[in-house]
Amino acid sequence: MSDAAAKADPTSAQKPAILLIDDEKSLLDVFAAALSPQFEVTTATSVREADFILHKQSFKVVVADHLMPGGNGMNFLVRAREEYPHMQRILVTGYMKPEMLLRSVNEAALFRYLLKPVPMAELIKVVGDAAKAHDASVAAAGA
Repeated sequence: MSDAAAKADPTSAQKPAILLIDDEKSLLDVFAAALSPQFEVTTATSVREADFILHKQSFKVVVADHLMPGGNGMNFLVRAREEYPHMQRILVTGYMKPEMLLRSVNEAALFRYLLKPVPMAELIKVVGDAAKAHDASVAAAGA
């Protein structure tokens, strides 16, 4: 890619932007530390804070915890799909019931779900794959 092309598309030269949402600050910090070498990481400790951030910045991928005080990660991802259809959605959960799996596929159109405890290598790979899927989705929409 030429310098002019890189300047015309500022996202190509920088790390993919991702949003992490989890009410457990220690887990959020571990995830952010693992992902920050390859991604531009923004964190939120609540669904409310994440909603606010999403209206100010765009992201290729959002990784949300399922159960949080004051908001449910799955409901957040369903809303995010409606407003930001290209943004890839990943749900992190301590358990996955069959009805939740069905909802995650049908309503949130998740890229993936990850069961806790999430191995860091898996998290990094899945987020990277999701960022590529975002780019493919945007390219397909523009074609």
